Amino acid sequence: MHMQAIETFSLTKRFRRVVAVDDLNLRVPEGGVYALMGPNGAGKTTLIRMLMNLLRPTSGHALLLGGDATRLRGERLESVGYVSEAQELPDWLTVGAFLSYWRPFYPTWDVALERRLVSRFGLPEKQKLRNLSRGMRMKAVLAGAMSYRPRLIVLDEPLSGLDPMVRDDLLQGLLDVAGEMTVLISSHDLAEVDSFASHVGYMDAGRLRLSEPVSGIHLRFRNVQVVCTNPLTLPQTPPPEWLQLVVEGRSAKWVEIGWDPERSVARARERFCIEQITSSAMTLRQVFLTMARADCTVDAKVKSQ
Repeated sequence: MHMQAIETFSLTKRFRRVVAVDDLNLRVPEGGVYALMGPNGAGKTTLIRMLMNLLRPTSGHALLLGGDATRLRGERLESVGYVSEAQELPDWLTVGAFLSYWRPFYPTWDVALERRLVSRFGLPEKQKLRNLSRGMRMKAVLAGAMSYRPRLIVLDEPLSGLDPMVRDDLLQGLLDVAGEMTVLISSHDLAEVDSFASHVGYMDAGRLRLSEPVSGIHLRFRNVQVVCTNPLTLPQTPPPEWLQLVVEGRSAKWVEIGWDPERSVARARERFCIEQITSSAMTLRQVFLTMARADCTVDAKVKSQ
């Protein structure tokens, strides 16, 4: 069984009448790259701020690396890196001075890794942070956060608004240390997440609608299409695992959220006289769009690994 780098227990945050995070139970296994997805206003940043002890929960609690998140301070901060798109930086410092300022605070600082990251990201060490593009500023912060080799690094929308080449540089830098560090990243960039995340969670309206390994999602969510011997009508009681069911003439198609080759084919044959049945994998973007359009009917299918 995987040890958990992050674990939350009925974590909730209310702002007066608004419930930003609602009874959330999240598990992020050590050594994984966990992508936290969801629309704007889903509660991702509020969750991350509670994990980083920047915001107190209304109820419930969270553990980071086995310790209470509300006690994340002092020496324990040496094990956790945090990068946010909203971070304020000392703009008057050059990149080199910025990294030099960080070093004494972290006994585990790896100068060789810092040099590799500066080179990989193409950071101009003599330029002041205020003169850098947003992408370069994010690279400088990420280089600093990774150079002391934290066990856990938390990234809140680091890819937002960046051009594809900058995103690729940042992601490749993360992948270079994947396995050595646990990574929790919130992002809207579904295509990139599909290529590098080991686990993914989907939040909406403060609740965690899905949480499981990416490999499991690709196996479990399938586009299914059948061709039948006779014209079809919609079944009165389609299985709850079938979403977006459409019938046209002798064919029907749907999204199945619990695909099992033997059981799913048998279930389809119970309802249709099938000549042909095909299934195909879905991208994460297709999965999350399906969930949003289904009004979150997959709540009961949440899995935590």
